[in-house]
Amino acid sequence: MKNISIVVCLLFNVMLLGQTTINTMFYNLLDFPEAPPTHRANILKTILDSYEPDLFLVCELTSEEGANAILNTALARTDHRYKKASFISNQSNPNVDLQQLAFYNSQKLTLIDQAVITTHLRDINHYTFVLNTTDMDSSPVYLDAFVTHLKSSEGTNNQQQRLEMVQDFTTSLVSIPENHFVIFAGDLNLYSGQEPAYQELLDPTNAIELKDPLDENGVWHNTSNYTPIQTQATRLNPIGSHGAGGGIDDRFDFILLSQNFFSNAVLSYVDNSYQAYGNNGNCFNKAVNDPMCTGTFSQDLRNLLHDMSDHLPVTLQLISDKTLSIDKAPAISKAITFAHGNLIYENLEVVINPHYYGKKLVLYNILGEVLERKTITQERTYIDATSLQNGIYYISIPTSNTPPRKFIKL
Repeated sequence: MKNISIVVCLLFNVMLLGQTTINTMFYNLLDFPEAPPTHRANILKTILDSYEPDLFLVCELTSEEGANAILNTALARTDHRYKKASFISNQSNPNVDLQQLAFYNSQKLTLIDQAVITTHLRDINHYTFVLNTTDMDSSPVYLDAFVTHLKSSEGTNNQQQRLEMVQDFTTSLVSIPENHFVIFAGDLNLYSGQEPAYQELLDPTNAIELKDPLDENGVWHNTSNYTPIQTQATRLNPIGSHGAGGGIDDRFDFILLSQNFFSNAVLSYVDNSYQAYGNNGNCFNKAVNDPMCTGTFSQDLRNLLHDMSDHLPVTLQLISDKTLSIDKAPAISKAITFAHGNLIYENLEVVINPHYYGKKLVLYNILGEVLERKTITQERTYIDATSLQNGIYYISIPTSNTPPRKFIKL
């Protein structure tokens, strides 16, 4: 019996070593870092220490200084495992100074590209990762994470604006390869599952079909029926002039997943792992740290969540049957980044890694015919695409040893 137990334990350990778990979190940080209290980077650190996200997607980030405070304080680790994507100021509307960003565990994920989808209000940021698996050279696993902050408030006009922002996203899905895994996360400001924006996101005729892991379609606003999944507002009264009050009564924050997460062991959703993090399910119209809201999430954690933001984070787990290789990183670097996404109508704007200044940027068609060459002299480079026929094109820096980038002229 003792030998059998040893064999079982060994087999169990082998199974664990052959799996990679990706803890995923989205969090509306509430005007970070401007909103009070002043020590929120330290508050956030304690919250993140309790969950250890491998992929941390955020909105309501007001500055690059705030992004650096998250990386260097809230995500500070002795092994420096966490990295962040490049901070890009809102391209959609210069009057709106709220940005999204992705932070990630570089031992598990490598960021190989980022782009921006512009809308009439706020950007939808797109980050492409590859899992650091032992066979990533021959069989890479790609994860595309989109993070957004849709138009707020009730009313037909606001619903229409949310729908238009979502349509900008769903249109872009035609450029995502079918074998990629897609996450769409954000403060969606949805009041019910009948809203056109929510229906558009889950439309099975989209180029990539998305699913809501909770599958809780209903009226989420101001009803106790959905208290366990509601994420806003954590407070009875705003702190200063920032955020909302009134207690938890809305499901505004979401993580949606592409259909292949539910059918492919290469990367799959862990059943029942989705949480409104900090919500014990009994805080309807109460502050999240109300002493009566006891449960799995501790009083200390709920106090921190109360002080950090007027939203709760949402979390879920992903798991891959592939083996993680911490020491291996892909040979792909971010030579070219699309400034406004890879769907264009007139001009293409790209951001070039300064390492490649003086090199040639080459534009060619789907047949491989070179259409234009230009010397890279600055970070922001523009290509006039007005004369191009509608279709698929590529740009590359041939001497960079990085793959070409695809864009679509509409």
